[in-house]
Amino acid sequence: MSRRLELDYVVPPRRPLWLGLLLLAIALAVAADLVKRFGAARDERSRIETTQGLLNTDRPAAKAVPIERLDEQVKSAETIARQLTLPWATLIEVLEGANTKDVAILQVQPEAQQRVLRITAEARHQKAMLEYLQKLASNSALEEVHLLNHQVQTDDPQKPLQFSVQASFKVAP
Repeated sequence: MSRRLELDYVVPPRRPLWLGLLLLAIALAVAADLVKRFGAARDERSRIETTQGLLNTDRPAAKAVPIERLDEQVKSAETIARQLTLPWATLIEVLEGANTKDVAILQVQPEAQQRVLRITAEARHQKAMLEYLQKLASNSALEEVHLLNHQVQTDDPQKPLQFSVQASFKVAP
């Protein structure tokens, strides 16, 4: 009993190549369209979530600031505003008008609230210091010009006289 073995060596007919390429192109076009729609949907979702977040009334209430801290912040803001509105132009003109070659200004400290100007300077000798004080006192923008202190700088070889002056300024800040 032998069985007969049948072998078919005939190749089945091939389908055309262009049909497969056409299906590939359609699949790629559909995939590109889906990617584009996905990006648009993601952007729309993000926009809607942002809008809902802005309109959400379920947000927790802001924490109350203690009145002491609020008062402190108001005072600080007022102090800064006074410092910024100082009559700097007038004060600089006063200092430049009293300038001499024998006196060097080291520090200027205006205090807006008290309307006081403190000046620290160095003079080559006592006569130059007194002339500088006299020029400051003669200026109409300053009043109550007082020498607060003075001392000879012994560690400097030229031994300059360092002094501090306080004056009230008339112009309102």
